[in-house]
Parts: sequence; structure tokens; C-alpha cells
Amino acid sequence: MKIDFVIPCLLGMESLISNELKQLEASDVRAENGRVLFSGDENMLARVNICSRFSERVQILVGSFEARSFEELFQGVKALEWEKWIGPDDAFPVKGYSINSTLFSTRDCQAVSKKAVVERLKSKYRKEWFDETGPIHQIQFSINKDVVSMLIDTSGNGLHKRGYRLEANEAPIKETLAAAMCELSRLRPYHKLYDPFCGSGTILIEGALMAKNIAPGINRNFSAERFDVIPQNVWKEERERARSFERDVPDFEAFGYDIDPSSIEIARINASRAGVSDLINLSVADVRNFRPSSEKGTLICNPPYGERMMDISACEALYSEMGKVFERRHGWSYTVISPDEEFENAFGRKADKRRKLYNGMIKCQIYFYFK
Repeated sequence: MKIDFVIPCLLGMESLISNELKQLEASDVRAENGRVLFSGDENMLARVNICSRFSERVQILVGSFEARSFEELFQGVKALEWEKWIGPDDAFPVKGYSINSTLFSTRDCQAVSKKAVVERLKSKYRKEWFDETGPIHQIQFSINKDVVSMLIDTSGNGLHKRGYRLEANEAPIKETLAAAMCELSRLRPYHKLYDPFCGSGTILIEGALMAKNIAPGINRNFSAERFDVIPQNVWKEERERARSFERDVPDFEAFGYDIDPSSIEIARINASRAGVSDLINLSVADVRNFRPSSEKGTLICNPPYGERMMDISACEALYSEMGKVFERRHGWSYTVISPDEEFENAFGRKADKRRKLYNGMIKCQIYFYFK
């Protein structure tokens, strides 16, 4: 069965997800602002949920149409084949958003969409009432410039929730963003990875998972595993497929430091839960005393900044110290994410490359130093 999918994502991640989907052998991959569309079968549904490092969730695109009135919205939703996905006992809550559109009341759009789905299923199942006691099929609508997309979520919890980070320190970086920074830094299975502000260890863990080619969702569950229309053997097949690509990395090591002892302890617990504690060395240390133990290294970090944990002047003093200890050295690269447009001035040198990405709702720049 051919299925159309949508992946919503952090702005700036579209090209990474597109490339990843092509490597996973998805079809019809095309990127738009804040989302990537593709096609595949039931196996691809499971594969992307289990294997994608950068996606926020995987949604089935039930259909799209234009609507400028509630009647058009009702008829457009009702015309879609909801019975292909939703059984007579399944739960189907509705949520969504509308931007730059004639229909702007989210609550009213939600109510109209729910009523339309109910009317469609009434006619198909010959039922007047739905108890909705079965598995949840979360319906999501998005209305942008009067174009309605109706979707069903297959992931449940966001895909950034890998299952290893039950504990985190203040202002942790999102797992999907940490993985993106590792990818953009061209982290390889033979590299030495450093993070002098490791916090709860997310960058180090994502780097180690990437080095070993461990699928990020291999140990968690997804809402579509309870969908009657998705064969159970699909999930078993795709987990086995993902495990077949795992590899040993005798040359990879990760080193994490933080000034806070409790953060180091949290990072240690998280690394153990992720199954990569044997690759990660953790210790309490101040960035001012950063002295790497290898001749070459890939340093990736998310230092504290004003909108999260420190005032601007303290941040700039910290950036200045970083510029001193992150020396230009052959075989070394430094990747730093910050929302501070003056980062380069405080750091003391211009980045060799910059890239805009969002850390949650905060617009940031990733600064790359590799020359």
C-alpha cells in the first residue's frame, strides 16, 4: 500500500531530513519550509520512525484541499477516506493550527473537522455513536494560506524522545538538534568527540549512537504499533533491519566535561541507558582548563547563553575564554551553537562557516571552525 507522509521539523533541518529519507529508500522526497513530504509503504512508516535522527514525528497525509469557509472545511474533511486508517472502536482526537488563512479560529476548525470525520465514519460503519475506546489515532490539521492538510500521527511521543534521557539538567538541547550538529560537523566513527559543556550528555550520546549506527528509536514504541491496519511483523522486520546496520567502532571515543558535578552524574546515567557508556568519558572540569588528550578532535558544544542561563556580559566573557582554549590546530574542528549574533566578536575570530537553525523557538546560528 502506497502511503503519503509528512514530517514536521525544526526550521533549517529540511535538507538533512531529505537526505536521510533518501538513504532510507523513501520515494517522492520533497522539502518545504518546516516539513518534508515523502511516500512509502507500511515498512517505510516503521523504518522512518525507528531510524530517523532528525525528524520530529511521522504523519500520514490523509489528504489536502483548499477551504475558505467552514462548509468547505467540513465537506473537504468528510470526503477523505478516514475508514482506511480508523476502525469503528478507535479513538480519533483532533488538534491543529491555522496560519495566514481565512479560517483562523483553531477551536472552530477543530470542532468542524471532528464532526466531519464522525459523519464519514457513521456512513461507513453504520454506527451512530463512537465510544473511542481503542488505540489513539491522533488527527492533526494544518491550514496554511487556505490550504488544509489532514494528517494522522504515527509516532506518539515526539521522535526526539529516544527513551534514554529520563533526566536532564537545565535547558538541555533537543536530541534531534544534537544529532543534526553531529551530522553537520561530519562526525565519523573514527573521530574523538569532545563537548566541554556536556550537561546531560545529549551531544555525546547522539554522536556515539551515530558512530555505532544505532537507530535512535530502536528501543522505544510508537503509536502506529497499535494500528490494526499496520501488520505487526513490519515493526519486527524493521527493527531487525536497523540492528543489522550497527557496527563496532574501536577508534571512536567521546569526552564530556561540565563544571556541575550533578550534570556529569546525569550524563553518566543517560549514556548508560542509551547503551553507549563504554564510548563516553565524563569528568567535572571548567572550560577554561580545556586540554584535550588527543592530537585530533571534533568539538561540538551548546554553551550557556543569555536567553537560557546567563546574562549577556557573562556569556561574552565565556565566549572570549572559549576563543582562547579552542585553538586553531591541524586536525581539529569546533562547532558551537549560539543565538548571540555577536558570538564571533566575543570568540575572537570569524567562523569558517555559519548555518541558521532553531533551538526550540530560539533562532540560533551554528558556527563552524575547521581551518
